[in-house]
Amino acid sequence: MDIFSISSAVHYSHTPPPFTLAGKHHHATTTTSAASLILASSSSQDFPQNPNPNSAGLRRPATQKPLKTSIPQQPTQLPENPLKKFVNFQNTPSATNSPPHDTLSNKLWLSSKLSPPPPPPPPPPPPPPPLQEIELQDEGFENSEENKKEVEFREKGKIFVGNLPLWIKKIEVADFFRQFGPIKNVILVKGHNDLERNLGFGFVIYSGSTAEKAAMKAVEFDGVEFRGRVLTVKLDDGNRIKGKYFDRAKWVEGKEDDAVEYRSKWHEEREGSRVDFRKVLESQPENWQAVVESFERIKKPSRKEFGLIVNYYARRGDMHRAREMFEKMRARGIEPTLHVYTNLILAYSVGRDMDEALSCVRKMRDEGIELSLVTYSIIVGGFAKTGNIEAAERWFKEAKEKITSLNGIIYGNIIYANCQTYNLNRAEELIREMEEEGIDAPIDIYHTMMDGYTMTQNEEKCLMVFDRLKECGFTPSVITYGCLINLYTKIGKVHKAMEISEAMKTAGIKHNLKTYSMLINGFIILKDWANAFSVFEDLVSDGLKPDVILYNNIVKAFCGMGNMDRAIRTVEEMKKERGRPTSRTFMPIIHSFARAGNNRRALDVFDMMRKSGCIPTVQTYNALILGLVEKRQMDKAVGILDEILLAGISPNEHTYTTIMHGYASLGDTGKAFEYFSKLKNEGLELDVYTYEALLKACCKSGRMQSALAVTKEMRAQNIPRNTFIYNILIDGWARRGDVWEAADLMQQMRQEGVQPDIHTYTSFVNACCKAGDMTRATKTIQEMEAHGVKANVKTYTSLIHGWARASLPEKALRCFDEMKRAGLKPDKAAFHCLMTSLLTRATVAEGYIYKGILKLCEEMVECGLTVDMGTAVHWSKCLRKIERSGGGITEAVQRTFPPDWNSHKTLTAISDVSNDDSDDDDDDDDSGFRDSDSDGEDVTDFNGKFRS
Repeated sequence: MDIFSISSAVHYSHTPPPFTLAGKHHHATTTTSAASLILASSSSQDFPQNPNPNSAGLRRPATQKPLKTSIPQQPTQLPENPLKKFVNFQNTPSATNSPPHDTLSNKLWLSSKLSPPPPPPPPPPPPPPPLQEIELQDEGFENSEENKKEVEFREKGKIFVGNLPLWIKKIEVADFFRQFGPIKNVILVKGHNDLERNLGFGFVIYSGSTAEKAAMKAVEFDGVEFRGRVLTVKLDDGNRIKGKYFDRAKWVEGKEDDAVEYRSKWHEEREGSRVDFRKVLESQPENWQAVVESFERIKKPSRKEFGLIVNYYARRGDMHRAREMFEKMRARGIEPTLHVYTNLILAYSVGRDMDEALSCVRKMRDEGIELSLVTYSIIVGGFAKTGNIEAAERWFKEAKEKITSLNGIIYGNIIYANCQTYNLNRAEELIREMEEEGIDAPIDIYHTMMDGYTMTQNEEKCLMVFDRLKECGFTPSVITYGCLINLYTKIGKVHKAMEISEAMKTAGIKHNLKTYSMLINGFIILKDWANAFSVFEDLVSDGLKPDVILYNNIVKAFCGMGNMDRAIRTVEEMKKERGRPTSRTFMPIIHSFARAGNNRRALDVFDMMRKSGCIPTVQTYNALILGLVEKRQMDKAVGILDEILLAGISPNEHTYTTIMHGYASLGDTGKAFEYFSKLKNEGLELDVYTYEALLKACCKSGRMQSALAVTKEMRAQNIPRNTFIYNILIDGWARRGDVWEAADLMQQMRQEGVQPDIHTYTSFVNACCKAGDMTRATKTIQEMEAHGVKANVKTYTSLIHGWARASLPEKALRCFDEMKRAGLKPDKAAFHCLMTSLLTRATVAEGYIYKGILKLCEEMVECGLTVDMGTAVHWSKCLRKIERSGGGITEAVQRTFPPDWNSHKTLTAISDVSNDDSDDDDDDDDSGFRDSDSDGEDVTDFNGKFRS
């Protein structure tokens, strides 16, 4: 930094400086002229008695002489003054030199359009005075600056306290000196080697407007005895700050050789350990042991090192260790700053403990530390992760009021909070607000919006955001393509997800574990096990190491196939690869064994889970109870509930809801209400799934008045009725054939804004068919198609059953053909319903019914469908009415009978039954159709609505 010495020499020397020094620093004239003058003058006065003639700085003459007579009148011999040229260059506007094109004003052109125009520039300064006047003014300025700094070296309200006991604490010193005024801080100087021991002196700093008066009063206590010692109390003379200032001035002038700083071995070791800690923190952040060991090697960590270690634990989500380091820092007498507090709040935010985060905020405000934009952003992001949208919006509003300009990070956090709560309209408003304020949206906000539209399954807007991302010049990353893959796997369009995967490979972007996991999970949902395992093989071939989530998906796939032994071997392979199974790894295995009725193997998996270090949780027991409930083994399910209580685990609302669903499937209303009372008495949360189980039990048993009472209690608990609730109620009235009540529920759905789905329409069509109102059933089908809801196999089966009850088999056949033309494959219930209808009406119908029966038999044989023994006996009774001695129809229909069908024994059994065939055939048909249809629907709904 010899430029300041050179500038001083050019100003005040009567002779030109040596050529070597002047030529050495021609390139260093980039600082402002005012700074050069001030630093040059101050550096010349800091060391006025420098005896070294070879010093880089030149002393000013001791007496002031008229400079006009001392300067020779030979301008041609005087070299050009670089400082004067620098001053003229900075202060004199040049008409020839045009400003460069990349000036700051050009860079902020967009901001200047969005904000009010700046005020006009000030008028140009007057031309600089002659060199002689500058030197005289500078000398006077130098003297005043020296006096000013002498005053500023002493801190007002600060006193020195000496001869303190070595064991004294800060709080005791503060209590003693607080009698003179409010204290801002107490500083006790610690030893280098023994950090717990004081050196016997320190400083007390008073605060407020009376700080200087309080310090003067405290000085009067000089010589007072305190804790067995005679205190030395003095006003701060500013020597410490003055010494630092002079040392810095020496270093700036290059005079450090005059006072060389000899660092002790302790200081060198401490500085080396601090550097090593930063290197480990940057190069090995995943190795927490190395980070902790390098921090512990620092003999006396400063506030910066404590802030770094708190930030490290915060990013790991270890809020307890972060708090421990924070308290250690305060115990050493280091007061936390905004940066340290922000790192601690980050730790609680990552750990999702926002109550402790807010307590840190209150502590900050008590200490007079204002929150920064980073702190507000962390708090908003923490509430976004916990799903507390009200708190996130409240803190975001406070940030807008306290901070003038926000950035894209805090906007991204509040947008993420709204996307997680499915409030996409508010998220779009925030994006518009951000763009109006001139804040460019980063690519993370695009990803957040795509993920939000994925959760709401809005394919159109998700693709719109993807296209906009590319238009803005962003390059799609693996996260971008992962959002699209997640979208298509959730809406069941796995083939489009595979197209995105191919486009991703074409763009040169490799899959990661998350994208592969999404594809595997998509195929598992479709029960396409072969493609799921194929994707897993691609993952291994790409050199990726499966993580716990991928292994859990593979275990789930094997359990879906029914190969639980292979799932257990997969868990063993995961252990060999040093993977750590979780409770979610064993839950599908336990559930599959329980559903298969193999309780012993399910309990063996429990023991295997304990040996793997996983403690069974209530979710694990819920999986076992669910399997038993689906197997209709309610006694064993209740026994597992008793084991949960013996293990010291409290059942949750899902446990009781699962058992209630089991009793509801059996139509046992009493037991369902019994466990509902237990759930309510234990203070657990009552949600829509709990009331759904109650309504299912009431409707299954035909107690519709009890179902209405349950809906009234739901209204009292402010629990809205969703589509599932309406489906259960409509199906209950459909079982009774009350089409008017079902139609009234459909009207209530529209008034409450609940959209009917395919199950709603199917139940209402079934109610119309039971009541014989086929006209309304046909209109319902047309309305359903107008709303974009396509009929499924159960909808067509209900129509076929309705036309059969109306004695119109030709329309039933026509409806069956329409179902096949729609691309639907008839199931066993559809064949059973239509065949029973045709066999019942064959004796009085025309010949086309015989052709329909033969065609149905051929299709059933091609599909490999066989009926049960009860259906075979019922159909054989109908065949005896059509063909007494047998014939082509009898032979064709008997091909669909069970393999153990014995005509002689069956005919004997039939002869024992009354030959007088009553008109209850239709009732038998109704019951058989209703049981097969409703039971299948119950199991499907139960699986879809269970939450583990």
